[in-house]
Amino acid sequence: MLFEELELNPGLLESIDYMGFRETTPIQEQAIPVILSGSDLIACAQTGTGKTAAYLLPIMNHIFEKRTGLTHTLILAPTRELAIQIDQQIQGLAYTLNITSLAVYGGGDGSGWDQEKAALSRGADIIVATPGRLISHLNQGYVKFNQIEVLVLDEADRMLDIGFYDDIMHIISGLPKKRQTLMLSATMPPKIRSLSKHILCTG
Repeated sequence: MLFEELELNPGLLESIDYMGFRETTPIQEQAIPVILSGSDLIACAQTGTGKTAAYLLPIMNHIFEKRTGLTHTLILAPTRELAIQIDQQIQGLAYTLNITSLAVYGGGDGSGWDQEKAALSRGADIIVATPGRLISHLNQGYVKFNQIEVLVLDEADRMLDIGFYDDIMHIISGLPKKRQTLMLSATMPPKIRSLSKHILCTG
């Protein structure tokens, strides 16, 4: 399927074309219409299948059309490497859209804390974060996620393997109950099915 066949904003289609994307991958073809409709989604997708764009494109389409000025989407990822990768893809797709994003992750020399704090206080359209680092900011009291419209758990199975279950549930407790929730996982073991039932029931 061509991206032009999907119900995406012309401005976003321009960004897709700029990045050299022409045809959808199977996960994109199946997921994008579901996400555009506002439905929750559980998807089993490996790295390299285009799964990041499968959720970013409809999310950015919503942001581009609504422009609330508040943080619209929270994406949780298991590692700083994936958080950076997702943020870089947002930056590429946002080339013509003026959509703001911030990656929040631990490691490094700690110099990014003040920048993260400022962005989390003011709000960015999309926040991409590792659960542990985000919890550190949440505990300071200046992060407000009461207007979040979309929650994404990327590589949810890896986050549970690392031991982020309690952090994830703590973060979710501060989000609106009425939201869109998207879960992407390379595998679907029982613990993922249990988590999905819990968080989708609250969504």
